[in-house]
Amino acid sequence: MRPLIAVTATRTLRSSLRISNNAANEVAAITKPKKRAQSKTSSKKSSPSPQSAQVVPMKTATDSNGITRCSWCTNDPIYQFYHDNEWGNSPITDDRLLFELLCLEGAQAGLSWITILKRRQNYKDAFDDFDPSIVAKYTADKINQLIQNDGIIRNKLKIQSAVTNANAFLKVQKEFGTFSEYLWGFAPEGGPTAHLNEGNKCRAVSPESEAMSKDLKKRGFMFVGPTICYAYMQSIGMVNDHHVDCFLYPNKEKSQSD
Repeated sequence: MRPLIAVTATRTLRSSLRISNNAANEVAAITKPKKRAQSKTSSKKSSPSPQSAQVVPMKTATDSNGITRCSWCTNDPIYQFYHDNEWGNSPITDDRLLFELLCLEGAQAGLSWITILKRRQNYKDAFDDFDPSIVAKYTADKINQLIQNDGIIRNKLKIQSAVTNANAFLKVQKEFGTFSEYLWGFAPEGGPTAHLNEGNKCRAVSPESEAMSKDLKKRGFMFVGPTICYAYMQSIGMVNDHHVDCFLYPNKEKSQSD
C-alpha cells in the first residue's frame, strides 16, 4: 500500500494534467478560428474593397420631344441642361472650373445636387468666381459674411472647407504645374467608358475614387470622401455613367445605326 501522501500527490498530479490538457484544447479551439479570420482579412487586401463594388440602379425618362435621358435629371430645365452639356460628357481640364466643381461637390454633401445647381451662380458670385488664389485669402470676416448669404448653403464647415481646399489646391498647382495634371492621374485605365458593361447600374464609388480621396485628404482637402470623389469624377468627365438608353450614352448613335 502506498502512503496516503503519495496517493494524494499522484491524484493531484493527474488532475493537474487533465486540467492542463483541457486548457490546451480550449486554447487550440479559440486560436484556430482567429487564424482563419486573419487569413481572410489578408486575402481581401488584394481585392477591391466592398465599397468599390457598390452600384445604384439607373433609369431613364423620355420627355415630350422624344429625348431619352438619365431619369435623375427629372424634367427640371436646369438639371437637364447640366445633364446634356456637362455631366460625364467632355473631360474638364481647366483648373478654375475643376476648383469650382470640387467646391460645389463638397457643398452638396448630404443634399441633392439640384439644390446646389440652382444656387450655382450665387456661389460663383459669392466665391469670386471660384478663383482659388482669391478664396485662399478669405479672412474670418469674409467667412462670417458668407454665412449670412442666403443665396448659398450657409454651413460654416462647408464654407470654411472652400478656403482650406483653395490653399491645398494652390500647393498642388505649385507641385504639379496644374491641378489638372495631378487630378487626371487618377483617371481609370481604359478611359471614361471602361466600366460601362454594368449596363443600367451606376457605381457609387470606385477604386480610383478611393485612391483620389485618400491622396486628397493627405494633402489637406476637406469633404473629399470616396463617394464625393466619384461624383466629382462624373461631373468632370473622368467617368461617363450615362444610362445605356440615354441619348448621351457613348457611341449611342453608332449602336443605333448598326
